[in-house]
Amino acid sequence: MPQATVATRDGTTTTLPEETVEAFRQRLRGPLLSPGDEGFEEATRIWNGMIEKTPALVVRPTGTADVVAAVNFARDDDLLLSVKGGGHNIAGTALADDGLTIDTSRLRGVLVDPEEQIATAQAGCLLGDLDRETQLHGLVTPGGFVSETGLAGLTLGGGFGYLTRRFGWTVDDLLEVEIVTADGEVRRASREESEDLFWAVRGAGHHFGVVTSFTFELHEVGPTVYGGLIAWPFERADEFLEAYRELTAEAPRELTAFVIIRRAPPAPFVPEEWHGKRICAMTVCYSGDLGRSIRTRLCHR
Repeated sequence: MPQATVATRDGTTTTLPEETVEAFRQRLRGPLLSPGDEGFEEATRIWNGMIEKTPALVVRPTGTADVVAAVNFARDDDLLLSVKGGGHNIAGTALADDGLTIDTSRLRGVLVDPEEQIATAQAGCLLGDLDRETQLHGLVTPGGFVSETGLAGLTLGGGFGYLTRRFGWTVDDLLEVEIVTADGEVRRASREESEDLFWAVRGAGHHFGVVTSFTFELHEVGPTVYGGLIAWPFERADEFLEAYRELTAEAPRELTAFVIIRRAPPAPFVPEEWHGKRICAMTVCYSGDLGRSIRTRLCHR
């Protein structure tokens, strides 16, 4: 590989000679990419298209050993390091200009134990990857709202979604992580092992290492739930918010509802005559018994 000029943690840059970059590549099973290489654009694509950042090097690990090699390489040369899971962070923090990025998108394995009701998922999984495997057994862990969101970023930030009122935050059901810390060590953290590290990653986990896998407790839900989007014209905002307050005051834990006030997007599920207009919307998910009572209350309101 050619030499690479890479950003360092102190805000400067360093030029890595060709032999240094090549030696790093030889330690990896997954590819090491630089701008212009096949796969580089895919590896650096993130959800917010307004963010334009171009790393100098991208590692696409195929296992924990590749992550260890990347962390050690970044530490030894004091390189600016970023980690990309689903790339869904609106600020684009998965990428760092001229830095070294670890793109975990090839680490997407999920192992479900339906008897113990636990699942272990690799760090590159999207929420949909985990749901597809757990729902084979009618099981779920509370995730977010969008299936394309990265599991790692959501979990390490807390994790709020459709099942939060019933089961809590995603980190409330996190049992264990495998994490590569800055010293290049592979550690397991749980309530019984490395307890302080486990406490730290449950809500501030982006700052303590590169998590390579997550183990979650699962709950019986699905495969069918009742949910959708209910919208009102913005001119009825007072009436809408009052109805929302009354509904949530008496709602069972199985019902999650949240409010959005915005201009209606040109999405397929939005009537064309509403596109671009200000609306009040309530997204709901009911994960309990699909009886008539909750449907009647929602439709009445």
